[in-house]
Parts: sequence; structure tokens; C-alpha cells
Amino acid sequence: MKPEQRHKISNEPAISRRNFLRRTASAVGGVALASGLNPGLLFAAAAVRRPQGLIGFTEYQTNLPGGRHANVITMRAAVVRADGSRPRRLAGELTRKQNTWTQFAGWSPDGRQAIIGCGWESPENGAWEETNKTFRFTPEGWRYDTLLLDLAKGKLINVTAVERVSFYNTGVFFWPNDPTRLGFQALIGSDSHPFRMNLDGRNKQDLTADSKEFAYGFNASPDGKQIAYHKSYQIFIADADGANAKRVETGQPFNFVPQWSPDGDWLLFVAGEHYNCHPHIVRRDGSGLRKVADRQGFRGVVELLDVPDFHGGSSDVPLWSPDGNWIYYTAKVGESVELMRVSLTGAIEQLTQTPNGRLNYHPKFSPDGQWVVFGSDRSGTRQIYVVRAEGGPPYPITHVRPGWGAMWPHWQPVAPMAIKAKSVK
Repeated sequence: MKPEQRHKISNEPAISRRNFLRRTASAVGGVALASGLNPGLLFAAAAVRRPQGLIGFTEYQTNLPGGRHANVITMRAAVVRADGSRPRRLAGELTRKQNTWTQFAGWSPDGRQAIIGCGWESPENGAWEETNKTFRFTPEGWRYDTLLLDLAKGKLINVTAVERVSFYNTGVFFWPNDPTRLGFQALIGSDSHPFRMNLDGRNKQDLTADSKEFAYGFNASPDGKQIAYHKSYQIFIADADGANAKRVETGQPFNFVPQWSPDGDWLLFVAGEHYNCHPHIVRRDGSGLRKVADRQGFRGVVELLDVPDFHGGSSDVPLWSPDGNWIYYTAKVGESVELMRVSLTGAIEQLTQTPNGRLNYHPKFSPDGQWVVFGSDRSGTRQIYVVRAEGGPPYPITHVRPGWGAMWPHWQPVAPMAIKAKSVK
């Protein structure tokens, strides 16, 4: 790392939830004894400051013989409390059909609905893909839809199946500043297109209707007035209805997954060569392009399986802090991949320290911006951890057994006290 980079590194290893709480209690008790206050009262106050709400994730097997299909069909959407308690699977009725799986894909802005992806692939198509080392998406061999799950009622709505436009629909999100709309991506022919639709799944509108290119990484600006996506690995900004699309000129062949800053003034994405790309930002009008950090040799891909996988893994992309002052990303430090952050003025901080060449990846923020949930294989198994936003000792919130993994965390935007997720085993 460069000499001018400053670090905030904890030399402590990851700790269990029990030891985390024990240390917190000990620290609070020490303050109480020094101040003459009641330790129990101070610990209760400290407990209130611990992270709240639910964290959605996906668990699955990682070591079954047969390659990708055999393991992917074991995926199940789940939630766990942010303190690591009460893990449970969701929407179990969706996986009663053979070769069907679910993935946790996000939340509604009020935290009352979970976004659940549901996939099915025939064993014959899976075997063909394994032999040919590539995907083959056909209506006969594949089906992927995205549903909304009301956590309190357990009610599921398959919004991508209403007035269906494709057999493969992903990336559903709630449109910013417009509670009546959703966005998503659909496979049209062999190309991916960004769509928007009503909250009930009706009136689907193709936002790149005449395109013969693969558009992905689609999302909308915080004010809901513009969209961004990458098409053939070039970044585009357009009006909310897809009009006036403008390419962002980066001079790079590979540009991936643009994300709006909280104030909507900037876009964050990775740019460079495939497997050698780094965080960049650009203004909303396409000006002011600059590289903000270097991943230092990290390819930006997290392997999903412990057996050969022709797809190669899950992309790891940077994200904005909720206040817009920091960009969180992952970079190689020594033999490990660590969680980092960089300010818009260029100050870099290393937030984790992981031994033995392990990986940290897929960070997401708590609603208050004080905590980060992320994935790590530091224990030898893919688990999910929580750490303070400024760094420190992380604690695990999942404890899947060897041969399994927990991936893709999503922190509930708010934590309504009235919501109790319906448990489906």
C-alpha cells in the first residue's frame, strides 16, 4: 500500500457473538465502576446501540459433485437478526418443485417486503451447460422470476409473472421517489433489457426496446428522474423512460454496475480491463471522471463453490456510504482481500485484517450507516459478518456448517417492531 494511505486496522481476529457481547459488557462495566454508575443500566444503553433489524442472505451447498447446477439448486433465501440470532428460511413453498431454488435479493424501502428470486433449471440443461462450460438460456430449460414477500403476512406476489415479458427476470428494485413503480431486468432473446413496471407488475415498459446489446447493472437515481446501466460493458445514463441515453466516455473496455451517490450527483462503477478494474466516479452529466482507488491485484470475483464452476463466481463491486462521504470497496493486501474505504478527497483506510490469504467481499450498510455487513471466508467457510463502519473486530451472524455457504447479505432498510418474519423450514 502507498505510504500516504492511513490505516485503521484491528489486530484482533473475528470474534463470536457471545464473546462480542461479553467484551461489550466488560467494557461497559469498567466505565460504570470508574464513574460510579449502575453497570446494568449502562449495558442496557449499550445494547440499544447494537445493530437492529434483519439481514437477508442466501445459503447453499458448495461441495456437491456435478458442478454448478447440483449446488445452485440448493440455494435458499433466509433472514437472520443483525445480532446473529433467529436465522430462518423464507418462502419454502417455492422450492417444493424439484430443481428449484430461491435467493434473497433485496428489500422494499419500508423493510416490510423482501425481494425473493426464484429459479428453476432442468437437469438436462444443467448437464449441457456443465459439458459446454457456458450458460444456455431457453424457455424449456430455464425459469427465473422475482417475487415480493410480505414478511408479516407471508404473502407472495410474483410481479415478473404478471403480463410476463420473459422467462428470465432479475434485479427487481423499488423505484426511488415513486412508490408506484418497480424496476427490473429481463432477458429478451439473448439480450438483457432494463424495464420498469407498476407495483402490481402491470404495464411493463422496455427502456432499451430497440437494443440488440446486453444491458445490466440497472438502477435509478435517488430522485427517480434518471437511470444508469452498463450496455456491452459501457456506462449509459438516460431519462427515467429510457430516452436521451448518453454513453459515459471512460476510455476503458470494461465498465460495470454503475451506482448513484446518495445525493444523486455522482455515479460509482468499476472500470478498466476485465478482472483488472477499479473504482471510478463520474458526475451525473458524464463529466469529472476519475479513478478513486485501486484493487491492487484483486480480480473482483468471489468463487461460489468448492468444486469447479464454469461461471467463475460472483462479482464484487464497490458501494457508497449512506452519507456519501466514503466509497467502500475490496482490495488485495498481501495475500488477503480486505474491506477498504476511500474518501472523496483520497484518504484510504483498511477496515479488516484477515490472515492466511482469505477474502472479504459484498459489503452492505445498516440503515443508520454505523455498521457494515459483509461476506468472508476467514473461517474456512463462507459466512456473513458485521463490523462497525469505521472498522474493528467483526462478529459472525451466520454459522453454516462446512460444505455450505452464506452469501449476498442485504440489510433491512428499517426495522419496524411489528414485523415478525414468517418462518418456513
